[in-house]
Amino acid sequence: MSGEAVRIEVLAFDGCPHAEAATQLAQAVAARLGPGITVDRVEVDTPERAAEVGFLGSPSIRVNGLDVERTKTSTGALCCRTYDGGLGVPPEWLVEAAVLRALSPRGVLFLCVANSARSQMAEGIARFLAPPDVTVWSAGSKPTRVRPEAIAALAEIGIDISGHRSKSVSEVPADEIDTVMTLCGEEECPVFLGGARRLHWGLRDPASVGGSDTDRADAFRHTRDELRRRLAAVFAHGEPEGVRS
Repeated sequence: MSGEAVRIEVLAFDGCPHAEAATQLAQAVAARLGPGITVDRVEVDTPERAAEVGFLGSPSIRVNGLDVERTKTSTGALCCRTYDGGLGVPPEWLVEAAVLRALSPRGVLFLCVANSARSQMAEGIARFLAPPDVTVWSAGSKPTRVRPEAIAALAEIGIDISGHRSKSVSEVPADEIDTVMTLCGEEECPVFLGGARRLHWGLRDPASVGGSDTDRADAFRHTRDELRRRLAAVFAHGEPEGVRS
């Protein structure tokens, strides 16, 4: 795994009601994805200081100087900040994605039970988004077959996984993997015994959704879009966006 140091900063003004929660979130992510990750609190106590650091609101989390939402837009004012759903702290996955981006993983494994839907779509999307020097696998503890709905959902966005097959964890070269991501929601996730950093992005199995063909297709699309949103944050390239997405 990469030995590169990573610094997480939590920027907040004194009295911010969400500053402690943001700090605890950053520390939890650092502990899970470390070693070599430090967490520092940065107090922003005046408008001048806010302008100096390009303050986006309290609390903000930066990884190696880059905001987790990859925005450069700044009010430079002592104001509160809100995230998805009106929450006062960013979602945990977003902080994890920013840290992973800084760590530059080279071998990524996506795991679920059947290796039929979520992990297969994650593999396809990650292969599409990741730099050429990143190798991506997916596997399961009880592999079955790749769901045709997963193939169709990715085909809609120009990604072909029709040649994929479901694989067992034992088929994956453990010594080439530095990052393992489990995607199980309601099931018990497989165990990977190799030496790698581990994350858990629990997502509901779209294959468990009943109803009409349209309902099922929409469930796979929802999972696809959520995976694409998160993996785009991991494998983002170039300059930060000018506005928050």
